[in-house]
Amino acid sequence: MKIGVLGAGQLGRMLALAGLPLEMQFSFYDTSGAPSVGIGNVFIDQGGTGKDLDSFLADVDIVTSEFEHIPLDLARKIESRKMLLPSSESTRVCQNRGEEKRLFTKLGIPTPKYHLVDSLAAFESAVEQLGCPVVAKTVTDGYDGKGQAVIRDPADVASAWNRIGNTQLIVEKFVNFSRELSIIAVRSKSGQLAFYPLTENTHHEGILRYSVAPAPRISPELDKQAQCYIGELLEALNHVGILTLELFETEQGLLANEMAPRVHNSGHWSIEGANCSQFENHLRAIADLPLGDCQAQQPTCMINIISEKGDIQGLLRLPYAHIHLYGKDERKGRKLGHVTVQADSYKELTWRIRNVAAHLPGSPEYHPTENR
Repeated sequence: MKIGVLGAGQLGRMLALAGLPLEMQFSFYDTSGAPSVGIGNVFIDQGGTGKDLDSFLADVDIVTSEFEHIPLDLARKIESRKMLLPSSESTRVCQNRGEEKRLFTKLGIPTPKYHLVDSLAAFESAVEQLGCPVVAKTVTDGYDGKGQAVIRDPADVASAWNRIGNTQLIVEKFVNFSRELSIIAVRSKSGQLAFYPLTENTHHEGILRYSVAPAPRISPELDKQAQCYIGELLEALNHVGILTLELFETEQGLLANEMAPRVHNSGHWSIEGANCSQFENHLRAIADLPLGDCQAQQPTCMINIISEKGDIQGLLRLPYAHIHLYGKDERKGRKLGHVTVQADSYKELTWRIRNVAAHLPGSPEYHPTENR
């Protein structure tokens, strides 16, 4: 099967690496002007004008996406000519935080209280009604902490509005959560479902740094609740492929934060840590092949490599470190790769995570859940 991928970054790269053993071939359609995939055929259309689209579509049997921030008109144009999975509807909803929240509410999935605002006056009113602190985010485009601000004093609203520089924001009540979790699920064309275990995520300066799977201290009830929420989303969107739901764990239960209609950074652990990675399962789903086993083999952690590659030779000397580099130049805040480690216990895993982090400049100290 010839797979077309919208986007040409590290997620597309890992999709291709997972699909090559299944005799799949890959072409990529890049709208950023800076592809880093380093594999397969790459068609560059900076800005999404449709340049070389005919050549790209002639080269593929089916199209998927590694990035949701693609021009919606382009996705729909492609969908009119080739099967696009997941569909443009998943892309449309996940491109807009307001649409996401409306869908969560419609399905009865708890989410933080929020207001949509399109002016400074509306912003000030939302902060007054919700009460500080609040989190303000762009309705579209923002990720990895970009286009966001935490407002702790109403006097800071005007400066935050100017700093974010967007015409529409979503303003959310700040959540007192014990930890951030994510669940990744996959749905095939024929409707088969499979769930990866809940993953515990640690962010630093808005960027994911550590993902541990399975998340420690997860009750069967909490796991079932997360699976129920993401299962409802998959069915409501008629979504085919991987879907990721980011969650806050609170004293009252789980609150949905955001979702992503694609393979996700918090699922990279599955390459070494599960019998079937999120990348292979995404490809199985869109090709309507039987889905693979999602269970974690043992406690596993993914450590992101951010800004600087650090001491790669030192990492290579660690017998338990699996290194994935993305072929990108160093730049502040940029994801350059990741390292996966596994262990027989969470205590041993913590020791190994800290050993890896010592070789990566700027990595925040890792603290296990029980010590937070």
